[in-house]
Amino acid sequence: MATASDVLSSSSVKNAKNPSPPEAIHVRSSNKHGPDRYGGNYKIRILSFLPDSWIPYIQLARLFPPAGLFLIYFPHAFGVLHAAIQIQASPGMVFQASTVTLGGSFFFSNAAHVWNDLIDAELDAKVERTSQRPIPRGAVSPRAAFVFTLTQAVGAAYFLTWLPGGFLHGFLYALPNIIATIYYPWAKRHTHFPQLVLGVCLAWGTIMGELALGVPAFTVSVGDTWWPSNFLSCARGDLDFSLISIKVKSSVITLFLAGVVWTVIYDTVYAHLDLQADLQVGIKSLAVLFQTRTKAALWPLLVTIAGLLVDCGRRSQLGAPYYLIGVTGAIGSLGTMIALVDLRNSQSCWWWFSKGFWLAGGAIVAGLLGEYMLSVVLQCKTGFQFT
Repeated sequence: MATASDVLSSSSVKNAKNPSPPEAIHVRSSNKHGPDRYGGNYKIRILSFLPDSWIPYIQLARLFPPAGLFLIYFPHAFGVLHAAIQIQASPGMVFQASTVTLGGSFFFSNAAHVWNDLIDAELDAKVERTSQRPIPRGAVSPRAAFVFTLTQAVGAAYFLTWLPGGFLHGFLYALPNIIATIYYPWAKRHTHFPQLVLGVCLAWGTIMGELALGVPAFTVSVGDTWWPSNFLSCARGDLDFSLISIKVKSSVITLFLAGVVWTVIYDTVYAHLDLQADLQVGIKSLAVLFQTRTKAALWPLLVTIAGLLVDCGRRSQLGAPYYLIGVTGAIGSLGTMIALVDLRNSQSCWWWFSKGFWLAGGAIVAGLLGEYMLSVVLQCKTGFQFT
C-alpha cells in the first residue's frame, strides 16, 4: 500500500499476540535506488556506528534519506518566502522563521510517520514491500512506537512557542492540520481520496510558514457583545453570527491549494507502486479508483495547479523569478512526470515520484527565493532599509 505517506507513513504490525520472533526476521537488503529506500526498512551505511537498538526508530521516522522531512518542510518554505516578499522581511527574519519551521517540521514529520506506521500496522504486514518495517518485523513494539510518537509531538509543540503570538495562537492555527494528520491513516479505509487528506496535511505548512513571519492566512474576529448576547441563545439553538468577521488572504489560500493539488499528483503516482497489493488488501486511493485511467485524471489537476500558482502570483504581484523558475519549473517537471511515467511499472513510478517531488517543490522554493532576493536588491538600491 503506497501513498506518499509511505514516505509520510511507516505502517505495519504483525498480530501483537503472535509476533514473529526477532531472530526469525531477516530485513531485506534494500535497493538504494528503488522504492525500498523510502520504505521504512532501509539502513544507510552512515548509521552503522549507531547502536542497533536505535536503527528501527530512525527507520520509523524516515530520517535517512530525509524525503519525509522535506515533504512537510517544502510547503512551510513556500509560506515563509511568500510572506517575506509581501512584508519585505529582513534576511534575519526569514532565517529565523525558516529555522523555526524546519525544527517544527522535523519533529512533526517524525510523529506523523510513526503514527501512520502504528495505525496501518495490520495492513502493511499484508504487503510484501512493507512487511519488514520496524513494527511488523518485531523490532519496535506498538507501545514503544506510541510513546515515541508522543515524544516527537511534544518536540513539534515546542516550536509553536516560537511563533508570533505564542503557543496557543500557533496551536489554534495548527489544529486543523493536527486533526487531519491524526485521521489520515483511516482515510485509506474510508475513502478513495486519501491523497486529498494528505494534501491538506502537508500543504497546511504554507499556512504555518506564513504565520511564522506574522502573516495569518485568515483571522476571525468577534464583536464585543457577541458572547454575552449569545450565551443564553446557545441553549435555545438561536445564535446570531452577524458579529463574527472572517478575513482571508486570498493569495495565501491559492498557494495552499496549489500545495494540496501538488501532493495529490505526486502521491497518486506513488500509490501505483503497490496498486495490485492495495486491491487485494482493500486499501483505497485515487490509484485504486482510476487504475488505468489515472493519467486522464492527473492532466486536469496539472491545469488546476498551474492556474492556482499563476493566480497566487497575480494576487501577490510577483515578478519574473517566480513565474520563470517557480511556475514554469513546477509545471514542467510535473507535466513531464505525468507524460512519461509508466504506471504499470513500480520502478518507473518510483523514479518519477522521486524526481517529480524534488524538482517541483524545489522549483517553487527557488522561484519564491529568487523573487525575495530581487526585492532585497531593489530595496538596497533605493537605499530603503526594512526590518
